[in-house]
Parts: sequence; C-alpha cells; structure tokens
Amino acid sequence: MVNSNYYAMEMLYFTPTHIQAARAGNTIHAMLLYRRKVDREELKPIRLLGSTIPLCSAQWERLFNTSRIPGEETDTIQHIKDSRHIVVYHRGRYFKVWLYHDGRLLRPRELEQQMQQILDDPSEPQPGEAKLAALTAADRVPWAKCRQTYFARGKNKQSLDSVEKAAFFVTLDESEQGYRKEDPETSIDSYAKSLLHGQCFDRYLLPLISKYVMATDVFQLGYAEDGHCRGETNPNIPRPTRLQWDIPGECQEVIETSLNSASLLANDVDLHSFPFDYFGKGLIKKCRTSPDALIQLALQLAHYKDMGKFCLTYEASMTRLFREGRTETVRSCTTESCNFVMAMVDPTKTVEQRLKLFKIACEKHQHMYRLAMTGAGIDRHLFCLYVVSKYLAVDSPFLKEVLSEPWRLSTSQTPQQQVELFDFEKHPDYVSCGGGFGPDSHRFGKHVKQAMIDIINLFGLTVNSKK
Repeated sequence: MVNSNYYAMEMLYFTPTHIQAARAGNTIHAMLLYRRKVDREELKPIRLLGSTIPLCSAQWERLFNTSRIPGEETDTIQHIKDSRHIVVYHRGRYFKVWLYHDGRLLRPRELEQQMQQILDDPSEPQPGEAKLAALTAADRVPWAKCRQTYFARGKNKQSLDSVEKAAFFVTLDESEQGYRKEDPETSIDSYAKSLLHGQCFDRYLLPLISKYVMATDVFQLGYAEDGHCRGETNPNIPRPTRLQWDIPGECQEVIETSLNSASLLANDVDLHSFPFDYFGKGLIKKCRTSPDALIQLALQLAHYKDMGKFCLTYEASMTRLFREGRTETVRSCTTESCNFVMAMVDPTKTVEQRLKLFKIACEKHQHMYRLAMTGAGIDRHLFCLYVVSKYLAVDSPFLKEVLSEPWRLSTSQTPQQQVELFDFEKHPDYVSCGGGFGPDSHRFGKHVKQAMIDIINLFGLTVNSKK
C-alpha cells in the first residue's frame, strides 16, 4: 500500500451526478464494456507519438479477473479467463453482485438498482468482516500465513474465492471526496489520500483502470435529468448477496495487527496535491521545450531551494517498445541539471546564461529518457546483476554500494487523460488532477509552482493563474 499502489483522480471540476448508486452503475458498466474490448482484442495498440510503432499491450490481459495471491516467499498472479460477478464493499459488509441476467450484461440502470440495494441494506458486519481487507494492506507474510490457516476451507474459502475471482472490486464509501471550490487544496489532499489508502481496510488492493471509464461514463452512457442512470429498473434481477465469514478471534488479532501496521504508514503520508492552472503543456511546447524535461528541472530547482542540496532522483520511463516491457529508471539529477539549478539561484547569472543551461539540461534529460525507453538504461541491468549475484552467492561490493543509495526524490506519475477521449476545448472543466504513488521522504511542494513559473519566465513570457 502507498508505495506500490497508485491513485488516479477523476474529473476535477465536474461531477456528472450526485447520486452515488447511479455513478457506480455507469462506472461498473463502462468497466465491463472495456473488459469486453480487452477479451475480444478490439483495443488498438498505443503508438509512439507521431509514429507507427506500437507499444506492448500484454499488461491489458491482466486488468480484470486478476488477483495477487500472497505467499511466504513470493506472491503469485491468479488470472481467470472470465468472471461473471463483482464484489462490493460498503459499511463493513461484502456483497457479491452478478453481472449477467438473461444471457446479457446488466445495464447501467440495473446496476444502479443493485448498488442502491446495497446502500439501503441495514445489516451489520459479521465479526472480523469490517476490517478484513487490512490483511492486504500490510506485510505479505502474515497475510499468506493467515490465508492458509483461516481461509483454506469452508465458508471463508468460498467467500475469499468470490473476492479473488471477481472481475474487479468496488468500494461504496460513506464519505464524499472530491474538489471543493471553497477549499481547493485541502479537499484535493483529502481526496488523494482517500484514493491512495482509504481507511486501510476499505480498499482491497487490486489493479484498475480509469480514463476510458470516465470518458464512457460522461460521453457515451450519460444520465437522465434526475441524475439516475438512463434506462429502467428490473425487478427480476436477483439481489446482491452477503458473503459469509467465520473469522475466529486469533484471525481477528492478525487483522488488527495488519491494520495497525498499515495505519502507521497511512498516517505518515504527508501528501499535498494542488491544481496548477498557470499554464499547461501547450505553452511549454510553444517554447520548443519538452514538458517532461521542464517539470523534471522544476522539481530539481524546487528541491534545491527547499533542502539546499541535490539528491538521487527517480523518474520512471516505460519500456513497452519491448515485449512485456514495463519500466526503466531515468536518473534525472544530472550534472547538467545541477548546473542549471545553480545558475537559477545565482543572482549574478543573466537570463541568457540561465536559458542556455536550461536548454542543455533539457537535451541531456531527453537523451537519457530515450536511452531508458530503448533498453539502454542502467538500473534494470543492475537489478538483474543483483539477482544473479544472489543466485550464485557472489558477494559484490560494487552492487552493494550502488543499490544501497536511497532514492530521496521519486517522481513517478500516472498518465494524464488521453486527448482522443476528451476534448478540452469544448469541455475544459473535465480535466483531471492526474494521480501518482505515495510521496517519498522530502516535502517541497511550496516551491514547485514558483519554480515552473520562474523557468517559463526565462522565455520572456509572463503567466498568471486563471483565477
């Protein structure tokens, strides 16, 4: 939790309906439509911008019907070909909801009906049920042992199978989260933390998708004037059923221990997320500069102003040009970036000198990104050498030193909304605040805004907030 699982926010300024069950109905149906495209291999591969080179799509195969099963030494991926149900968590209870009726997918209004029945259900959680998912949020070994001891037979195994073999997992929260105009920064901070870890027991930590679902929800499915999903309810659909658990006291103690461990991590997360509306990538590109490179250099400048020093910096680069490729590391703190930062804090340096160093640093960053993307990075190779050294029982002082250096600044992020799904000229309020992973060890958010503005001002541009 926090470090491995990421969060992704939805539309920042626009909420299509305030009816929770309706939003859930459209969202679930949109996800099922996406799953159908995956199953039928109807999704076009993502291509490198301006080229015909496709990126590997292997990871899409495990977006749905997939769980990560805990093991004492290593986890395993469980993927089933099809799943005809989802599991919904609400107010400490787990419900199984069938997705098909009369040989077809449930429609959005029918799914809304199912969600509303769960929201209206007055039953109380069974002993140990409410905080059960805290087992997935803490150390894996206690969860693996607990799973083998208490969930390998009987009703517990049957219920856990329903969770792990569901198409995906849904949580219906009791509190509303999202952007509030009267308190923008605090509300977004709370929203991000809720998505990242929740209460540590109301998130069953599994993979999901978001941007396609948001676009389908708003532009394709839509809502009736009263805020409900379009279509009619159906009284013939079987109601959601409660999953049954028999969780002994010893298991409940393990759950509490896992919850305490996860809560310590969640409470230690100091996360500040804010909308940056001074300018966007369009203005950056007009300066003939890479948006990614500018942001990375702004982060270096902000970090130096806050800490007075540089540090090892991690940026993720995709390696999906290769089959089953995932990521490589771009070490974005370079000699060139340091030279630029030092020029920015040196009052004797001219704008021309700073701009020259900025362009040199940008070129170096883009070169390193291209190397990482095309398999010429170093960190995955170093990790491979580390794994082989462990297998061969070879002691390597070099690997020990290199791999022990901490990443003080991690700049991984989730992709923004795909431009082909959202027309921001027509719908500027549909912009998302993006997402990311849990923050690393340093705080310097107060300097990031100003660093980006200072850099763009080197080009002779004056920017102001839209507000």
